[in-house]
Amino acid sequence: MPATVQPPESVTWRVHLDRTMWIGGVRGLMLQALHPMAMWGVWQNSNFQEDPFGRLQRTADFVGVSTFGTHEEIDELASRVRQIHRSLRILNHDTGRKERLDQPELLLWVHCAEVSSYLDVARRAGLPLTRAMADRYLDEQRHTATYVGLHAEDVPGSVAELEAYLAETRPKLRVTEEAAATVRFLMWPAMPENLRFLAPGKPGYFPFGALCYYSLPDWAREMYGALPELPRPVVTAALRSFRLTMNSLPERVHDYAFAKNTRDMLERARQRLAAEGYDVGKGLYGLRDPRRWPDRTALAHA
Repeated sequence: MPATVQPPESVTWRVHLDRTMWIGGVRGLMLQALHPMAMWGVWQNSNFQEDPFGRLQRTADFVGVSTFGTHEEIDELASRVRQIHRSLRILNHDTGRKERLDQPELLLWVHCAEVSSYLDVARRAGLPLTRAMADRYLDEQRHTATYVGLHAEDVPGSVAELEAYLAETRPKLRVTEEAAATVRFLMWPAMPENLRFLAPGKPGYFPFGALCYYSLPDWAREMYGALPELPRPVVTAALRSFRLTMNSLPERVHDYAFAKNTRDMLERARQRLAAEGYDVGKGLYGLRDPRRWPDRTALAHA
């Protein structure tokens, strides 16, 4: 069994190590908010209004553990998440009834909005992925979806299946008051405790939040209408510039944006992979290079 849930040889590893994940994560929250029940579920059962960036960090922790953690770590975390979701209810403002938060339709929407955002942003920003690799990423993410309670066979496992799902779901989406407020929060968030030192530079965050918004699909931006439109090539150039800049940061510096438990988990992953024969001299990010993987043939004959 590999030292991490997703080994360095997976496409998931390439996508989830790319620093465009920060934009993909915020874009995913903006996209998820267009589903009224999913949005009300977040609004009614969390402190999202006060700490939207903190929710992004918690999402990053789950994605990180389901990628770089051990099977035991993700099983434990996923069990806690499923237990919390089972206990929560959503007031459906359309019917006045309370419904379960963990209903499959909502879990599937959240998953698909998230992985489509990670994949779309990374590819548009310049991560070299073929269509076959993109399909493989989505197929790998089917297993991740099982951690929140979905069945793998019910989850889109290719670009074509994901596009068909999004097209089928679009008629159910709309901009509620909560969704509109969410976009505003995500473009101008409250800072979590470990990033409070950045507060004086908070106005500089807005270009990042706006870039997340502009990375949304055309139809989603048309629904929100939150900012004036920009030419697509301008947005693509900004995404590529962001990727180049962020990917140049030393791994330890970049990791400080995560909560401490996530940073600790990443350090354990480095140690486990080193013990398994991977060359972690350039960190987890460096393991995208196959030359840093152990020679399985040599190991088999050792």
